[in-house]
Amino acid sequence: MNLINKSGLVVRNIPRSDVSQFELWRRLGVATVHEAQGRKGLLDSAIRPVQQGKAIAGNAVTVLVTPGDNWMFHVAVEQCRPGDVLVVAPTSPCRDGFFGDLLATSLKARGVVGLIGDIGIRDSHILREMDFRVWSRAVCAQGTVKETLGSVNVPILCAGQVIYPGDVVVADDDGVVVVPFIDALPVLENALKRETLEEGKRQRLADGELGLDIYHMRQRLAEKGLRYIDTLDELN
Repeated sequence: MNLINKSGLVVRNIPRSDVSQFELWRRLGVATVHEAQGRKGLLDSAIRPVQQGKAIAGNAVTVLVTPGDNWMFHVAVEQCRPGDVLVVAPTSPCRDGFFGDLLATSLKARGVVGLIGDIGIRDSHILREMDFRVWSRAVCAQGTVKETLGSVNVPILCAGQVIYPGDVVVADDDGVVVVPFIDALPVLENALKRETLEEGKRQRLADGELGLDIYHMRQRLAEKGLRYIDTLDELN
């Protein structure tokens, strides 16, 4: 059954990765995780943090909302556990201020580590003060109503990526990436290996070695036709 955009459902039991892994995911960051899973899973670059210098990682609790209606946020709070990330998408584009400090207070009490939304949010200065971390498409003071059913913990299409409940979500200043639950452990292993390799390269670069040599670029550049000359006079 195609559940994307299916309204009127709340799924109580979803798969979740062990919360003890999420410090690793946060440390690795979006760019490394994205590369480690074959450059997949990156949300639209328009989804931006309302704060700087903060990172989160957690299990996705998905929320489908209708335009201008945040009713399902309140339904979703009950389904959240510590270490979760609320991931929200509307059934059609809408940048109204679906989410603010009161909902953040409720989510924080449940141990939710942040919100990812292809939506607008408001109360951004208070969210920063209370250190509730949010990535959204827009900041907008326009309020919402509570009239129309959406769904909680069904697959959603959020900022260009299909996200299932229980997927791993990582977000930092570089954006947001999602890792399917079934792929979480192998991607984490790949990301840790990549981190080790990059640390070695970082040290070599700090010691003055050139990327041209570390990455064995010289022969390929020559094959592409790159030439070195000492002065522009040689072109005459």
